[in-house]
Amino acid sequence: MRSERDEQFHRFVVSRRSGLVRTATLLTAGDAHLAEDLVQSVLTKLYVAWPAFRQADNPEGYLRRVMVNALTDERRRWWRRREESMADVPDLPAAEPARQGEVADGLRAALKQLPPRMRAALVFRYVYDLDVADTADALGCSEGTVKSQTSRALDRLRVVIGENPAFAHR
Repeated sequence: MRSERDEQFHRFVVSRRSGLVRTATLLTAGDAHLAEDLVQSVLTKLYVAWPAFRQADNPEGYLRRVMVNALTDERRRWWRRREESMADVPDLPAAEPARQGEVADGLRAALKQLPPRMRAALVFRYVYDLDVADTADALGCSEGTVKSQTSRALDRLRVVIGENPAFAHR
C-alpha cells in the first residue's frame, strides 16, 4: 500500500514527466538518451526532497534548478567525458531529410555547439519565455550573467546558423 507521499509523487510524475523530458531534450541539445537519464536523475532527487519541493515558494523554479544542477552533475561525470553518443549508426548512409527536418537538425546541431549553461539560458529565456530573474534563479547565477550568457549564445548561434546551408533560404 502506498503512502500519501508516494501517491502525490506518482501523480506528479504522471502529469509532468513528458514536459520534463521535453525540457531535458532541449537542455541536452536533442540528445534523447541523455535527456532520459537527466529526467530520471531529477525525479530521483525530487523524490528524496519531496517535502521541501511541496513547501517551496516557487515549485517551478525549484524544479528548473534541480534540472540544471542535475545536468551540470551529469556533464562532470568522468565517464561522460570519454563517451560520445551517436543517434545513428555511423556506418550507414543517412536518408535525405525533408527541408523542415534539416532546419530542426541544424538548430539542434547549432545548440549542441553551445556550452550547457548558455544553452540553458536560451532554452529558459526563449523556449519557456522566462524573464531574466526567473532564468537567473534556475541557473543559480546573477541576472547580469543571464543577460551576458544569452547575448553571447545568440551571437554564436547567428554565426553557426549563417554557416549552415539548411538555413540559407530562410
